[in-house]
Amino acid sequence: MTKVKTSLGRRSFIKSVSLAGGGLIIGFNWLACKGPVEEGSEELAMQMPKEWFELNGYLKIGENGIVTIYSPNPEIGQNVKTSMPMIVAEELDVDWNNVIVEQAPLNTEIFTRQLAGGSQSIRQGWQSLRTAGATARQMLLTAAADQWGVPISELSVENGVIKHEGSDKTIGYGEIAKAAVNVEIPEEVELKEIDNFKIIGTSRKNVDAKKIVTGQPLYGIDTYKDGMLIAMVIQPPAFGMEFKSMDAEKAKGMPGIKDIFTIDTYPEDMEKEWSDVGSFSKLVVVVGESTWQVMQAKKAVKVEWDLNPKLTKEIEILEKSAGMDGATGLESSDIHTNLMAEVGSRKSEIVRKDGDPEKAFKNAARVIERSYTCPFLSHNCMEPMNFFADVSDGKAELLGPIQTPEYAEKSVNKRLGYDLENIDIQMTRMGGGFGRRLYGHFLVEAAVISEKMGTPIKLVYSREDDMTNGVYRPAYHVTYRAALDANNKLTAFHVNAGGIPESPLFANRFPAGAVDNYLAESWSLETNISVGAFRAPRSNFIAGAEQSFLDELSEEMGQDPIQFRLDLLERAGSDPVGEENDYDAARYAAVLKLARDKSGWNNSSGMNRGVSAYYCHNSYVAQILDLRVENNKPLIDKVTCAVDCGIVVNPDAAKNMVEGGTIDGIGHALYSEMTFKDGVPQQSNFDTYKIIRHNEAPKSIDVHFIDNGIDPTGLGEPPFPPVMGALANALYKATGKRFYKQPFITELQGDLKT
Repeated sequence: MTKVKTSLGRRSFIKSVSLAGGGLIIGFNWLACKGPVEEGSEELAMQMPKEWFELNGYLKIGENGIVTIYSPNPEIGQNVKTSMPMIVAEELDVDWNNVIVEQAPLNTEIFTRQLAGGSQSIRQGWQSLRTAGATARQMLLTAAADQWGVPISELSVENGVIKHEGSDKTIGYGEIAKAAVNVEIPEEVELKEIDNFKIIGTSRKNVDAKKIVTGQPLYGIDTYKDGMLIAMVIQPPAFGMEFKSMDAEKAKGMPGIKDIFTIDTYPEDMEKEWSDVGSFSKLVVVVGESTWQVMQAKKAVKVEWDLNPKLTKEIEILEKSAGMDGATGLESSDIHTNLMAEVGSRKSEIVRKDGDPEKAFKNAARVIERSYTCPFLSHNCMEPMNFFADVSDGKAELLGPIQTPEYAEKSVNKRLGYDLENIDIQMTRMGGGFGRRLYGHFLVEAAVISEKMGTPIKLVYSREDDMTNGVYRPAYHVTYRAALDANNKLTAFHVNAGGIPESPLFANRFPAGAVDNYLAESWSLETNISVGAFRAPRSNFIAGAEQSFLDELSEEMGQDPIQFRLDLLERAGSDPVGEENDYDAARYAAVLKLARDKSGWNNSSGMNRGVSAYYCHNSYVAQILDLRVENNKPLIDKVTCAVDCGIVVNPDAAKNMVEGGTIDGIGHALYSEMTFKDGVPQQSNFDTYKIIRHNEAPKSIDVHFIDNGIDPTGLGEPPFPPVMGALANALYKATGKRFYKQPFITELQGDLKT
């Protein structure tokens, strides 16, 4: 067994305290588990201890052996409410059927990372979750050994029942929990060997599944409280504009309308958190009794907007420097495209340089150069932004879907001036996140509105409000160059990547480390359009572009695309260039080989087949996509996925995430696009913003995990980026044309019609 220290730092310590009625409570970070039992149900009567204590962030053992774990992590569909408690239950050696979970409120005194993002929940919680379960087990065993007067080495435990091998005595966790309170916390505990896992590595159902499919209230938008009013906002129609004046007299007289006013969400003198990203600070607010009444009143409010000279000045200068006529500072998509192509590379900075790439390109027998672009994207969570707020008498009760509650609490503190202990944020399950709910401006808006009205408020965004409010995936552009010598061998590789307003470059990722002469350059351009993290930030573009270029390069060199990648990875593993390469070449190669074998790469059965592989969020994914064209439509028959994310805690849940990420990646690469004209978003609902439909998803997704015993790494995001490259490469096989611009459907439909 592996021994670990039970002390994990000031915020991740383990402690025991006594419970009234007898019981053991173990405090630790990163806990989540089984769904709460309904009040009044037969199951509750059978399971609940006679006395129960709600202590956020603690593992509780009742006198009947039931374990409750409060989950501090926001749940956005990544299934942490099931997978994380499995880790605790494994080391605790408790019957999974005797474990219950409830969502914890925000508690910064106990939890260190109440955040859903970066595919880090399982990875960062792995050690502390195991340690917490193992520590509780050790204390319970010690208490039993003391009570029976036997050595602890003679005891074993299974499913929450301790057994003495010599006398066949048994005792349940619940019966010994009171005595365990007085046991001194061990300085170190032994963790299970991987081969002895009974729960980890087995599939367990989503603990919220029944509530989800039966439509029970789980999401923020389901919130209803007595006396609650509905609020909606009216925002500027274009990026670069701001509120000037309004005429709301007619709207104020409409049925159910309580008030119409303006707010400034983030005054200029307010110190912002990194999560305080919002497109428009000054908003018109309509408050009424029902959503329908408020939506009708919104249409009746006459608002006049003005150009904001501070916002538009830099953009206007940038446009003029590019020689564009009629520069106004109000951005349009065609101007974005021109700026990235013409101005971006002039602002490049060298981020990494190996060897002498300039000389290698100068002496090259042939240079292959290709450029790739993608547009802004809207997150479009199925549940639009919303939040409940009840702010009065110096206290704020907030409830809703947020990925960053800890930062949101600080934002409310700075905006309203309330003490942190008087701000209570409760988290609901989220109907989609994808990075959009990392940014809590809508929560702050709800708090400001409630304080002004002096009544409970539920702020609701319409789909149009949500889609045109910004915090988009940035627009990107990358140019790749490869130098080939007279023997058609790769001698140099150059990547120049940038975007609006950030670069997608990862300078130390593959093929860095595999080429003697390597150059990576980065740039960015200003914008008034607010952006934020989008599922697998930056990787969600650069992976597809890189893998498309590598495919085309392998063809130019007359090599099999998988073997070409494997040869580069062999060099990176055996004789790497540089010391800052951030990937493991052997693990990278392993997923490629597994995907090749499982797909039957050399027997495509008439399919148009594309391959891609990528490393991000500490995990490796390779995908092989089979595509055909029927009746002028592309049909995806199968995607074979090979994944190395270390130990898989819950196989069914992990497979679901890979399937979902794969479909999501295909949909965005094929269809999704946010465009602008004079600062105005041209898409505002799903009639103009295309997302993938059920009949356009792959007919089959075959998922395989590499079993290597490595501690778990990310999974929510890694399957998303590479499939875009596999799709582009398969489309090339089907049409004979390379695809350099997302969304692919524009060029694809044109090709299929000819």
